[in-house]
Order: sequence, then structure tokens, then C-alpha cells
Amino acid sequence: MSPSAYANVEQRTRAWLESFVVGLNLCPFARPVLAADGLRLTVCESAKLEDIASMYLQELDLICHSSESEIATSLLVLPAGLEDFDTYLHFIDNANNLLEEQGLAGTIQLASFHPQYQFDDEPEGATSHFTNRSPYPMIHFLREEMMDRVLQEFPNPEEIPLRNIETLEAMNAAELQQRLDNLL
Repeated sequence: MSPSAYANVEQRTRAWLESFVVGLNLCPFARPVLAADGLRLTVCESAKLEDIASMYLQELDLICHSSESEIATSLLVLPAGLEDFDTYLHFIDNANNLLEEQGLAGTIQLASFHPQYQFDDEPEGATSHFTNRSPYPMIHFLREEMMDRVLQEFPNPEEIPLRNIETLEAMNAAELQQRLDNLL
């Protein structure tokens, strides 16, 4: 990946974070993390699954061996190699299995984002899919202890998914897709 392509992936990802995640308030916890520069954003330059898996393991190791003040959360962006949603989901399943095998369940949680994200129970054209749609496939490494703490401090956190769906339903899928397509 050329330096300009790498920079473009990072810029589009940051624009998505600002426009979708923070701008639509899909994650009320994102704004403070971004403002405090607590997000580590890493772009994988390879399309080879072995390299993607290696980068996943590096990010996992890094967040496990860093303090929250150093890295609050980490986002691994995968612009090539996992474009097919089913392939991506298989990779995520393996990544979650690895978390459990390493005894990290309850310590690190993975959130998944993909340009073609689709929830099983939802119709294909549902706007709810956009809560997890992003310009590129991504893996978000979350510290469970940090999430437990912020959820305890947030009023009615169980209402966040419903509020997100209401926010997205106020728009239509075509408008949301255009917002994604027009990032930078």
C-alpha cells in the first residue's frame, strides 16, 4: 500500500468516526476517547490473511500490555483481504475464539465493523445495519473494565441500541450509504 493510500484509509476512517460514530452519537463514549487521543488506529497494509492475523495478534498483545492511559481502545482497519462479509465474519469468529483460548474473555471485547455489515435478524434494507457499517472492515478492541466503568456512569445504557436505531431510521438507507460513500 502506498503512503498516500495508507493516509487516505486513515483519513476516511477518522472522517467516519467523526461523521458517524460521534456525529450521529452512535457511541456516546467515543467523543471523550477521541478528544483525549485515547484511540490507537492501525491500518493493516496487507491483504494476506496470515498478515492480517499476525497484525490482529500484535494489536491484541499491545492493548493487553499497555495501560488504559496509553491506549484506551484500539481500532484495526483492514482495507484489503476481508472485503467479503462472510470471510470477515469467519475471521471475527476465529479472533473471538482466540480471545477465549488465551483467557482474555472478560478482559478484551471485540466489536466488528464492515462496509456490508448485516445483522441476521434484520431485513436487508434496514437502516440498523449502519450502526456497524464502516468504510473498511475493522476490528475494535475494547477494554471490558473500561466499558463496565463508563456504562455504570451513563444513564440508561440499555437504551443506546434503541436510540441508535431511531436515529438511523430518521434517515433512509440510501442517505446513510451516501454519507459513507462521501467520506473524504
